[in-house]
Amino acid sequence: METNRRALLQGMTGAALLAPYIAIEKAMAAQATGAAANPSTSPAAAAQAAQHDEHMEAMSRVLGPGLWGQEQIAMLLYPKFTALDLVGPHYFFACMFGAKVHLVTTEKDLSPVMSDLGLAITPTMTMADAPRDLDVLFVPGGTEGTLSVMGRADTMGWIKDRASRAKHITSVCTGSMVLAKAGLLTGKKATSHWVTRDVLADFGAIPTNERVVRDGNILTGAGVSAGLDFAIALVEMLRGRAYAEALVLQGEYAPDPSIKGGTLATTSAPVGQMMNDMFAPVAGMFRALAKA
Repeated sequence: METNRRALLQGMTGAALLAPYIAIEKAMAAQATGAAANPSTSPAAAAQAAQHDEHMEAMSRVLGPGLWGQEQIAMLLYPKFTALDLVGPHYFFACMFGAKVHLVTTEKDLSPVMSDLGLAITPTMTMADAPRDLDVLFVPGGTEGTLSVMGRADTMGWIKDRASRAKHITSVCTGSMVLAKAGLLTGKKATSHWVTRDVLADFGAIPTNERVVRDGNILTGAGVSAGLDFAIALVEMLRGRAYAEALVLQGEYAPDPSIKGGTLATTSAPVGQMMNDMFAPVAGMFRALAKA
């Protein structure tokens, strides 16, 4: 058990669910060092180790085979992406024990990539260095940045290449526009932000008015906040319901907004019409790309 526990903890990459146990592991290591110099402390260290083993065994019983994995996950970063499209799913992906989450920049170096609202995210690798074979390919959305990246031959080529072998091809918000432009959603059900959802048809996809839509190995989430629902659904697909449920509890994801809405159907008519009119040109720009 000692060897298995250490292998598990050393192999994790940012698995926040085990954060308390990482702290315990460090304390145990410190105590073990002290025990070597002072044998009288070893019984306490042994007791703590036994308690830790009990916790790990309980996790194994509840989470089953989903406890550990080795997924390769690439999350694309391009200038002026929408930060929450990426950060929400990243939290859930990075909390899967053993999963390798790569923040892949479309740029030539690892300089921070600025979101559409000025939040900079530091990538971990370039497209050239990203794994060839992925378990999950993920594309966040945006507006100006998304339109721009859809016109970049290098990025679209990389997406097509990685998607050809990826087990799961995914997006949130207008990230589905990028997948559609790459020809990955033809004949597939998919969703997007409400502003652009119907434009998916211009690219040959089947617009579907749902928060999360799965069609084969394609999983798409609607606008911005739907990224949380999308990520939970993908964690369940990868690791099972118990694991996903544990992360939902850890993140205290129990939304209860003071203003109910978030869709045109549930928003007051004056506000809905105003927003629809305001964003109509955005949908037009994506349609123009489809024709091009």
